[in-house]
Amino acid sequence: MSYIGVIFLNVIFPMLILLAIGGALQKKFNFNLRALSNLITYCLMPATVFVNIYLTEIDPQLLVEIMVYLLLFGGTLIILGSIFSKLLKLNKGQSAVFKNSVSLINSGNYGLPVSQLVFQTHPLGMAVQIIVLVFQNVLTFTYGLYNLISATKSGLEIVRSLFKMPIIHALIAGGILNALNIPIPQFLWLPIEHLSDAIIAVALITLGAQLIQIKFKFLDKVIIAGSIGRLIIGPAVALAFIYIMGIEGIVAQSLFIASSFPSSRNSSSLALEYDVEPDRAAQTVLFTTLLSSLTVAFVIYLSTILFLQ
Repeated sequence: MSYIGVIFLNVIFPMLILLAIGGALQKKFNFNLRALSNLITYCLMPATVFVNIYLTEIDPQLLVEIMVYLLLFGGTLIILGSIFSKLLKLNKGQSAVFKNSVSLINSGNYGLPVSQLVFQTHPLGMAVQIIVLVFQNVLTFTYGLYNLISATKSGLEIVRSLFKMPIIHALIAGGILNALNIPIPQFLWLPIEHLSDAIIAVALITLGAQLIQIKFKFLDKVIIAGSIGRLIIGPAVALAFIYIMGIEGIVAQSLFIASSFPSSRNSSSLALEYDVEPDRAAQTVLFTTLLSSLTVAFVIYLSTILFLQ
């Protein structure tokens, strides 16, 4: 089976099943989507980020090199997102969704399975993906959250809202406990781990429940531009910085592939939580996820040619 077929069967299709389950359940039971969103934002997301940060073990030299790359890559996408949102003359809500769709990447429930498939015999490739995942978690709940809050609030209200978020506390706690190598008792670790494990199913079922209520607008300029930015411009920017920095081999391949994943589902969950263009955000996540079955396969193929000679 081709790369495209394998990726679709093992990554995209399971997601579509969960989305379909969410849509079917929503039609039958009419869930309170705001309540589900609160569950994700205030419980499951903090647990997921805490677990990722607490468990990640990084070689210091490799971490520095990758972090410099990620800051350049992420910063460039943020700047490009701001420029194009002005060129497209988007309002505050549309601009927040567009900028998040370009800069926030689904490195978790999409990126990790793809990486496990590609780097089965290369643990270094998976280690790089974990670093990218942690960086994306931080970016999502700082810059991404700021975008959405600033669409409805300003000034000190934004800062207060950011520091009230449990995800910020989880980031700090996970980082401190990791750095100090403090063990967590099993009776505390197990419930945190169970909450972390639950986010993929709950988030995708919630997204499916949200999508079933949406009237699709496939020609919407925000969705189309966001998809181009995430799936085409993103990998192009990544490739440029990989060559500029002289990154090679498995690390280069892993970073290049990580840049090609679709828009983060967390951006849709947060848009629903703060009621900032939630339908458009959900459509962008779905649209980029579907298209990525082709674009990610191409990037994987290209990465083997460019970096594994």
